[in-house]
Amino acid sequence: MAKPQRSRKPLKPLKGKRNQYTDEFVSGLNYKSASQLKRFISDRGKILSRRHTGLTAKQQRHVAEQVKLAREMALLHYTADQLRASTSQGN
Repeated sequence: MAKPQRSRKPLKPLKGKRNQYTDEFVSGLNYKSASQLKRFISDRGKILSRRHTGLTAKQQRHVAEQVKLAREMALLHYTADQLRASTSQGN
Protein backbone atom coordinates (compact mmCIF):
# COMPACT_ATOMS: atom_id res chain seq x y z
CA MET A 1 0.00 0.00 0.00
CA ALA A 2 1.34 3.40 -0.98
CA LYS A 3 1.37 6.25 1.49
CA PRO A 4 -0.87 9.18 0.68
CA GLN A 5 1.13 12.17 -0.49
CA ARG A 6 1.08 15.29 1.61
CA SER A 7 0.56 18.58 -0.07
CA ARG A 8 3.51 20.93 0.22
CA LYS A 9 3.52 24.67 0.31
CA PRO A 10 5.07 26.23 -2.77
CA LEU A 11 8.60 27.48 -2.14
CA LYS A 12 9.22 31.21 -2.22
CA PRO A 13 11.92 32.42 -4.59
CA LEU A 14 15.15 33.29 -2.79
CA LYS A 15 16.21 36.90 -2.76
CA GLY A 16 19.75 37.62 -3.80
CA LYS A 17 21.99 39.29 -1.24
CA ARG A 18 22.53 42.93 -1.97
CA ASN A 19 26.02 44.32 -2.19
CA GLN A 20 26.20 47.03 0.45
CA TYR A 21 29.45 48.48 -0.90
CA THR A 22 29.71 50.11 -4.30
CA ASP A 23 32.43 49.23 -6.77
CA GLU A 24 33.87 52.73 -6.40
CA PHE A 25 34.19 52.33 -2.62
CA VAL A 26 35.94 48.97 -2.82
CA SER A 27 38.22 49.91 -5.72
CA GLY A 28 39.14 53.07 -3.80
CA LEU A 29 40.32 51.02 -0.83
CA ASN A 30 44.06 50.74 -0.49
CA TYR A 31 46.40 49.40 2.15
CA LYS A 32 46.95 52.88 3.61
CA SER A 33 43.32 53.23 4.76
CA ALA A 34 43.62 50.86 7.73
CA SER A 35 40.52 52.20 9.46
CA GLN A 36 38.35 51.27 6.46
CA LEU A 37 40.01 47.86 6.11
CA LYS A 38 39.20 47.04 9.74
CA ARG A 39 35.55 46.62 8.68
CA PHE A 40 36.58 43.51 6.79
CA ILE A 41 38.56 41.90 9.63
CA SER A 42 37.10 39.90 12.51
CA ASP A 43 37.93 40.54 16.15
CA ARG A 44 40.37 37.60 15.95
CA GLY A 45 42.23 39.17 13.05
CA LYS A 46 40.83 37.01 10.24
CA ILE A 47 39.59 38.38 6.94
CA LEU A 48 35.79 38.07 6.87
CA SER A 49 34.23 35.87 4.20
CA ARG A 50 32.02 37.03 1.37
CA ARG A 51 28.96 35.73 3.21
CA HIS A 52 29.58 38.19 6.04
CA THR A 53 30.77 41.18 4.03
CA GLY A 54 28.33 40.85 1.13
CA LEU A 55 31.00 41.62 -1.47
CA THR A 56 31.30 40.19 -4.94
CA ALA A 57 34.13 37.76 -5.67
CA LYS A 58 36.18 40.41 -7.43
CA GLN A 59 35.71 42.91 -4.60
CA GLN A 60 36.58 40.26 -2.00
CA ARG A 61 39.86 39.48 -3.78
CA HIS A 62 40.73 43.19 -3.86
CA VAL A 63 39.96 43.64 -0.15
CA ALA A 64 41.98 40.54 0.79
CA GLU A 65 44.95 41.77 -1.22
CA GLN A 66 44.85 45.19 0.44
CA VAL A 67 44.51 43.70 3.93
CA LYS A 68 47.54 41.51 3.32
CA LEU A 69 49.55 44.50 2.09
CA ALA A 70 48.53 46.53 5.15
CA ARG A 71 49.59 43.68 7.44
CA GLU A 72 52.98 43.47 5.75
CA MET A 73 53.46 47.23 6.12
CA ALA A 74 52.53 46.87 9.83
CA LEU A 75 49.43 49.04 9.51
CA LEU A 76 47.19 46.15 10.62
CA HIS A 77 47.84 43.35 13.08
CA TYR A 78 48.09 39.75 11.92
CA THR A 79 46.32 38.24 14.95
CA ALA A 80 44.33 39.32 17.97
CA ASP A 81 47.22 38.21 20.21
CA GLN A 82 49.43 40.88 18.68
CA LEU A 83 46.71 43.43 19.23
CA ARG A 84 46.38 42.49 22.90
CA ALA A 85 50.16 42.53 23.40
CA SER A 86 50.55 45.98 21.85
CA THR A 87 47.74 47.51 23.94
CA SER A 88 49.05 46.01 27.19
CA GLN A 89 52.55 47.35 26.53
CA GLY A 90 51.16 50.84 26.05
CA ASN A 91 49.74 50.95 29.59
